[in-house]
Amino acid sequence: MSAFDISMEDGVAVVVFDLAGEPVNKLSSAVKIEFEALLIRLRDDAAARALVLISGKRDSFIAGADIEEFSALTTQSEAERLSAEGQEMVNRVEAFPKPVVAAIHGACLGGGLELALACHYRIATDHPKTVLGLPEVQLGLIPGAGGCQRLPGLIGLRAALDMILNGKSERAGRAFRLGLVDELVPPSIVRQAAVAAARRLADRPPAPRKPRGGMQGLVLDRTALGRRLVYRQARERVLKKTGGHYPAPLAALDVVRTGLEQGMVDGLVEEHRRFGELAVGPVSRRLVQIFFATTALKKDDGVAPGTAVPRQIRRLGVVGAGFMGAGIAGTAVLNVEVDTRLRDADLPRVGKGLASATRILKDRLDRRRLTRPQFERLTALLSGGADLHGFSRADLVIEAVFEDLAVKRQVLSEIEGVIRPDAIFATNTSTIPIRHIADGARHPERVLGMHFFSPVEKMPLLEVIPTPATSAGTLVTAVRFGRRMGKTVIVVADHPGFWVNRILSPYLNEAALLLEEGVPVELIDRTMTAWGFPVGPVALLDEVGLDVAQKAGRVMHEAFGARMKPATTLERLIADGRLGRKNGRGFYRYHDGHKAGADDSVYSIVGVRPRTDADADMIERRLVSAMLNEAAMASAEGVVRSPRDGDIGAIFGIGYPAFRGGPLRTIDDSDPRRVVVTLSELANEFGERFRPAAALAELGQRGRRHYPA
Repeated sequence: MSAFDISMEDGVAVVVFDLAGEPVNKLSSAVKIEFEALLIRLRDDAAARALVLISGKRDSFIAGADIEEFSALTTQSEAERLSAEGQEMVNRVEAFPKPVVAAIHGACLGGGLELALACHYRIATDHPKTVLGLPEVQLGLIPGAGGCQRLPGLIGLRAALDMILNGKSERAGRAFRLGLVDELVPPSIVRQAAVAAARRLADRPPAPRKPRGGMQGLVLDRTALGRRLVYRQARERVLKKTGGHYPAPLAALDVVRTGLEQGMVDGLVEEHRRFGELAVGPVSRRLVQIFFATTALKKDDGVAPGTAVPRQIRRLGVVGAGFMGAGIAGTAVLNVEVDTRLRDADLPRVGKGLASATRILKDRLDRRRLTRPQFERLTALLSGGADLHGFSRADLVIEAVFEDLAVKRQVLSEIEGVIRPDAIFATNTSTIPIRHIADGARHPERVLGMHFFSPVEKMPLLEVIPTPATSAGTLVTAVRFGRRMGKTVIVVADHPGFWVNRILSPYLNEAALLLEEGVPVELIDRTMTAWGFPVGPVALLDEVGLDVAQKAGRVMHEAFGARMKPATTLERLIADGRLGRKNGRGFYRYHDGHKAGADDSVYSIVGVRPRTDADADMIERRLVSAMLNEAAMASAEGVVRSPRDGDIGAIFGIGYPAFRGGPLRTIDDSDPRRVVVTLSELANEFGERFRPAAALAELGQRGRRHYPA
């Protein structure tokens, strides 16, 4: 079937792109061939004085190139050819002898924006779903169809680098202010406005666009000296943000520079060459795998298709108005627009929680992601109290109280006394098995875990944990609700620590043991951020809260014995009144809520002197190996349903380096046999906690992997 439908409106050929059988339009090789043939036909059609390109999809213009074609590439030359073919198609649009107008509604991303950039005029709708961007660096790639050449010329060097190097998308209003689109209209008239613009352009060519950026643009974007400064600063920012682990932003910067300094012809050659290098490189391969995994998870409800029907959640109750409870409430109101009621033991805490939840909405208002009427409507959905008034109408109740089994059981008992028998109860525990909390529940089939990560409004992962008694309908309802909250959801078995905290616990405990040996705080953290984590393990302990980490450590020790025996470090610091960032005293010093360097008094509290001979390689081996070993063990126990879920959980839950693909992918890439050798060496030197997991040793012996080859 043809992907394009053409109709004539008073001399304007309206080309509707509607890829059959797909939710969004994608630029596959077949689509490119058909589109180029269409251009030739319309070029020779005297009745067509101008063209309008518009989408037949409801909320999408063009989502980009076909990612599956990238994943099928095996050689650099194939990838270069794919990019060069995309450039040729887009060049033909730019050189088309008749005006071409892009009528953009919905997502206009990647190759879709590159095609729009080549059009002679761009109209976008003012709808919130209309976004324009070049997100290729998020897949370890660069814009490969001329985007690195045309965008800087249109909106200026600095604005273009901001979009390209960060994979950033802009809403239509901002795109209009940048000069990325020429006209902004309501969705209802976008087609008419585009046809009118095409007629105008057919009658007279548009006036040359004025350069953007004012005086700063003149100095920084349009002088050789200014551009050199911009390139240098952009490179420094990229290296600071990525640690040099992601080659795509640096490659994009080089390609933009080539085009601006040597001309577009050389820029396009460099663009498809660097695209080819990246497309078959290991980082892009890993990021594309993550893309496919997260896409698949969006369709995975945790149960066999058709076995359960999710309930509609219209009213949410949240017990516990602290940092987590307020984050859950604010995020639910923002993304699901559900009537939400907070409950805590006293009204001042409720008030503080409501204020925190409202701040999540206020942040969106301040960043122009919400209008004032939207903000006021959403804040009206938030309420709270010190009793359970209103909870009898809740469809779902999430408790986010202190991490204590007795307290959580008491909350469940109280809630079951007032909610409807068909309402769902979810606990936000981070380590306690759900079956222990649900023991004695009146309706255990409607009890499960929903483990959010802090801060809720920013962390993308949600672990949903059913017990053996949880019904399929309860599970699918929780998964769907989590996705509506904007979360990537993995379904995890009801084991202590679940998945994320299970693999995180030995990693954090090993960091505490290193501290007991006198290894400096900042060296530990610097070593692991250099390895690719966003924060080091010691800084993470401060962020989590030393008291919370100690509680979790006790649960894990009770469940797994000597292998997870906690270091005494946390106990000593808590006795000194240190709780981490939340009270401004932890392993680090804090000033006005900001980290201000390691606190050297920690060493005397722990009873050691900081070592000057600590080996960064050994720090890395111990910390990484502890996590990989636990991941292999937990995966073999069925804590996660697949390596895919385990790796996505680690990446989105604890910031495991995405360019490494996740802990199970790292084991495969390293070769399980080599991982076993490293663990055995560490076990001989540091003890049984490093003894290789039986499942890992078996993988090595049989020459197998977690993922198929």
